[in-house]
Amino acid sequence: MIIEVLKSKIHRATITQANLNYIGSISIDEDLMDAANFIEFEKVQVVNINNGERLETYVIRGERGTGVISLNGAAARKAQIGDLVIIVSFAQMEFEEAKKHKPAIVFPTSQNKLS
Repeated sequence: MIIEVLKSKIHRATITQANLNYIGSISIDEDLMDAANFIEFEKVQVVNINNGERLETYVIRGERGTGVISLNGAAARKAQIGDLVIIVSFAQMEFEEAKKHKPAIVFPTSQNKLS
């Protein structure tokens, strides 16, 4: 049996940019991507703590060390700069493998830095 489980999570990151005139996606500081085990173009769900909006998009690499969390394209309408978001991805795996799986969970500072 295959089940879907949490693979990676950045909990309570702060939106630093909302770029409506971009093709799409969410830009994430490469330091946070590495810590959360995200890869570029990976599908993620973004949950806005401030307004309850949820959306799916894909990750693009943001400049390392900048703390950037930018919703781009149409997704930019789902958040404002300063909003707190949870960014998650899931993986499918065999049931027994899933029981041993430990997701990567990151709790950034209010400046989206690793603590």
